[in-house]
Amino acid sequence: MAPGLMRVGLLADSHDRVPAIAEFARRFAEAGVGFVLHAGDWCAPFAIAPLRAANVAVAGVFGRNDGDRQGLQAEAAKGMGFELYESPHSVELGDMSILVVHDIGDVQKRSLAAHAIVVHGCTHKQEMRVRGDTMIINPGEACGWLYGQPTAAILDLDSKSLEVIRLDGPEWGQRG
Repeated sequence: MAPGLMRVGLLADSHDRVPAIAEFARRFAEAGVGFVLHAGDWCAPFAIAPLRAANVAVAGVFGRNDGDRQGLQAEAAKGMGFELYESPHSVELGDMSILVVHDIGDVQKRSLAAHAIVVHGCTHKQEMRVRGDTMIINPGEACGWLYGQPTAAILDLDSKSLEVIRLDGPEWGQRG
C-alpha cells in the first residue's frame, strides 16, 4: 500500500458546515491521512471545496440530503482524485474491501459481511463495532448540528485502529 494510504480520514453528515470540514481537512493533513472517505450528506456543492483545497484524494457517497447531486458532481470534478458515487459503494484500498454507505439500513447483512470495513453515516452518532470479521464505523456528524460537537475519525488500515477527532470549544457548539 502506498505511503499515506494506510491512514484514512472518515467523514459523514457534514451538512454544509464548511469551517468544520476545513478544520477536519487540516487535521487529516497533519495526521498524514492520504485518503478520505465521506459517507454522505454533503448537502450543497460548496461543502466540497475544503477537501478539494486540501489536495487529498476523496471517495464519497451521496446521502439523503444531497439535493443538488449534479452540482456536487461538477464541484468534485474540478479536482483530481475526487469521486462521488451513489450509496452504497465499495472501495478497495490495498487489500482491504471497504463499503461506504449513507444509511447502513439500506445494506443487506451478507453485503456487510463481504467487506473488511463498513463506513456509514445517517444517524449522526459516532460508533465503532465489530460484527464477525467486519469493522463497522460511523465517524459521527462532521457538522455538529444535532449533538453539538463535530466529529470525524482517522482509521489506520494496518492496525485497524480508530482515532476519533472531536472539535471542542464554543466556536463548534450547536447553533441556535
